[in-house]
Amino acid sequence: MGKINPQAEALNQIILDNNPAVYDLLSHRGRAIFFPKSGIIKQSAEAKGKTINATIGMAMEDDGTPMRLPGIAKAVNMDPGDVFPYASSYGKPEMRKVWQEMIRKKNPSLKGKISLPVVTSALTHGLSMCGYLFADPGDKIIITDKFWGNYRLIFENGYGAELDPFNTFKNGGFDTDGFRDKLRGKGKKIILLNFPNNPSGYTPTDEEANEITGIIRQSAEQGNPVAVLTDDAYFGLVYKPGIYKESMFAKLADLHENVLAVKIDGATKEDYVWGFRVGFITYASKGITDATCTALEDKTGGAVRGNISNAPHISQSLVLQSMTSGTYAQEKADKYRLLKKRFDMVEKVFADNRDKYMPCFTPLPFNSGYFMCVELHGLEGEPVRKLLLDKYSTGTIAVGNLIRVAYSCTPTDKIEEVFENLYQACRELKG
Repeated sequence: MGKINPQAEALNQIILDNNPAVYDLLSHRGRAIFFPKSGIIKQSAEAKGKTINATIGMAMEDDGTPMRLPGIAKAVNMDPGDVFPYASSYGKPEMRKVWQEMIRKKNPSLKGKISLPVVTSALTHGLSMCGYLFADPGDKIIITDKFWGNYRLIFENGYGAELDPFNTFKNGGFDTDGFRDKLRGKGKKIILLNFPNNPSGYTPTDEEANEITGIIRQSAEQGNPVAVLTDDAYFGLVYKPGIYKESMFAKLADLHENVLAVKIDGATKEDYVWGFRVGFITYASKGITDATCTALEDKTGGAVRGNISNAPHISQSLVLQSMTSGTYAQEKADKYRLLKKRFDMVEKVFADNRDKYMPCFTPLPFNSGYFMCVELHGLEGEPVRKLLLDKYSTGTIAVGNLIRVAYSCTPTDKIEEVFENLYQACRELKG
């Protein structure tokens, strides 16, 4: 990599002076990136509010509003200024502020300073920006062995990092021993935690969450800089008592000076707007300063600008309008109840048929999210998946000897049929 821009150097020095462990965690790309405060952006900002502003790379009507096609404008019942212009590379300012407030509201145990979230084009883009900022080629990313396959494209194909999995489960719960083993040794650590987990639908118990936190603290106390990325895509969808209901970010945000907690979340699943592509990256660390938060926001904003320019303005405006409405909480509660009803039905089906299903498959631990998995006995998933499609008109996902069932998109009255079809397909293949 060539010479680092002076604006990037200035951000690096701020981080190094205030929170040196955070600087140690930055990748070569992360150290080189900056948000350009000069050039076109600076000149456009200086012209804002002038009688004539011929700086913006947009077309405007003669009345000064954004130029727009009536056929599109009539389909959107919002102020054109909240729909058609570019949004900031950092995200819509009001959206960032409201999301930061909601993080604290949803995570009441969260202590310490957190950055202002930077808006990304949903979770996948947020994870990719974290790869950009923290992962160099050859860096290992510690992760459970039950993980979303897109992580490989994001981190391995995108940035040359290496996923380093450990067993997700041991004795019917989270394998904290496997996690501890992965953190042995000296040097920079990158951890990716995804709860509720895709594909397994598992979130640690309160006790397991405490143990995970303690393991990370122990590594930090040994002098290791540790970046913990929390993929909170399915945040809030926990269906059983005794399961940790906040984000792991809440436990890590003020844990240790050597731990940088990075929360990647979004409206995608939390607010059921999968196609809107509105996500966020938020930072925290014990003793983090306002200056370091701003520097990280500038680097993240620069990475977003150099990657997609900015996340969609209309999507941010729609999510913001929903979150600030008087009915938001009730609407969220209604959808949660529907998903929990489906989860409860899956549990009931297994409670009623566990002995019957046992020769063919058993469920992996699940308590949250959109999915659950069954482990097949003596069969591979792909032949089962194909037979379910061809003979039983039932779609599932096969991963090795696992079948993933998304009860989130399955009508409640069809859930029992899904597992009966799965059972019959397994019996047929077993002969």
